[in-house]
Amino acid sequence: MALEFDLNSAPACSVATDALVVGVFADGSLTASAAAVDEASGGRLSALKARGDLPGKTGRVTVLHDLPGVTAPRVLVVGLGDAGKFGPAAYRKAVAEAVRALRASPAVRALVTLSELAVPGRDAGFAIEQAVVAADHAAYRYTATRKAEANGGKLAALSVTGEDAAALERGVAIAAGVELARELGHLPPNICNPAYLAETARGIAAAHEGVSVEVLEEADMQALGMGSLLAVGRGSANRPKLIVLKWNGGGEARPHVMVGKGITFDTGGINLKVQGGIEEMKFDMLGAASVMGSFLTAARLRLPVNVVAIVAAVENMPDGNAYRPSDILTSMSGKTIEVGNTDAEGRLILCDALTYARRFEPAALVDVATLTGAVVIALGKHATGLMSHHDDLAAELLAAGEYAHDRAWRLPIWDDYQSQLESIYADVYNIGGKAAGSITAACFLARFTEGQRWAHLDIAGSGSDEGRKGMATGRPVGLLTRWLIDRAAA
Repeated sequence: MALEFDLNSAPACSVATDALVVGVFADGSLTASAAAVDEASGGRLSALKARGDLPGKTGRVTVLHDLPGVTAPRVLVVGLGDAGKFGPAAYRKAVAEAVRALRASPAVRALVTLSELAVPGRDAGFAIEQAVVAADHAAYRYTATRKAEANGGKLAALSVTGEDAAALERGVAIAAGVELARELGHLPPNICNPAYLAETARGIAAAHEGVSVEVLEEADMQALGMGSLLAVGRGSANRPKLIVLKWNGGGEARPHVMVGKGITFDTGGINLKVQGGIEEMKFDMLGAASVMGSFLTAARLRLPVNVVAIVAAVENMPDGNAYRPSDILTSMSGKTIEVGNTDAEGRLILCDALTYARRFEPAALVDVATLTGAVVIALGKHATGLMSHHDDLAAELLAAGEYAHDRAWRLPIWDDYQSQLESIYADVYNIGGKAAGSITAACFLARFTEGQRWAHLDIAGSGSDEGRKGMATGRPVGLLTRWLIDRAAA
């Protein structure tokens, strides 16, 4: 992980640390630790606030040095925004910006006291848990294929105010899952291919007692009749893998199954991407990455629930053996699929993975995929698209996302849209036209999940930032892990 974390409940002013982080609201009101610093320093914070020298806007940071009565040589005062609007978003941003400021300082260890705040609508452990998640996210730097930044900072350890060890443990486990998802997304496709994802899964199993892994090779999938998944990978030298991770913490209970789209690079196939953005297609495996990250969190927390993570890992490349538009594929379910566009490949690998998932008799089945550009048009980068025929499952996922501030928005998946997938040559067409593209993609998957308590999460917008310097966000690990934690507590 990017940082080491521990708890500290000692009075903030007396803690021997390189930096102390306290908060102030826009109206000038101070957090408890900030008020203690103000008193110890003879009203220094109040005086600075009165003349406009302390931040109030969310995430703004002012660094104060050598305040009298305070052991730490640096006090970082971070703005918390309007007290009446304070919530999870403002809290996470304040923690993250404080950590970014710490990384620009000589501090090696710091104490963040913001976790003493009560975050509206959240339980008492939320502040500690999310302080860890937000701090680790802000401190993360990608270095796998580049030298570490010369000015990358020395910050190595963070203490969080409080005594709730379980909340700290949750935060550390969630942060580890987010970091794994981001790191897998950031790796280049010449490193992170289907075989690499399989080795990563084996590493998770080796490091966590009670986790098992199975990797299905091409011959295994051929024997199972996965003609749709295998067709997508036909043009690549990197052969497909179906990766199955299992955590059995719930006895004989039916498992919660997560299926991730793992297109480790998507050229579009014969329908080669020519509209720009192809350099970002290493991110087309973020569904797989988030499922693996969420599974890692569940295993680290040893949740009393059964979890299965299925990763369909494939590379979509054009060559003389690549599948073509107008090909007819036979899926594992027996349904035939007419290929209208080889760049609508995610649903073709997911349909076989979802059919395979039936053997586990899931209590719930959730797939996660960077499936459609259409969901970005509909929801932008802020919300994950959620589609399900099951109101109870949709409500669980929406509530989990709201709690973790990793939010989703439900879109319709009415049968009215199914007519857009009709084919005269096969049971289903793999594209539904320009209208409602994210919905018709989900409608395609729905044909392979009949009888299952199933939901689909489209993270094409929320899973990564855009542009050459865009990075993976680690979403929806926060949503999925909270969902699993809630299921374990149910």
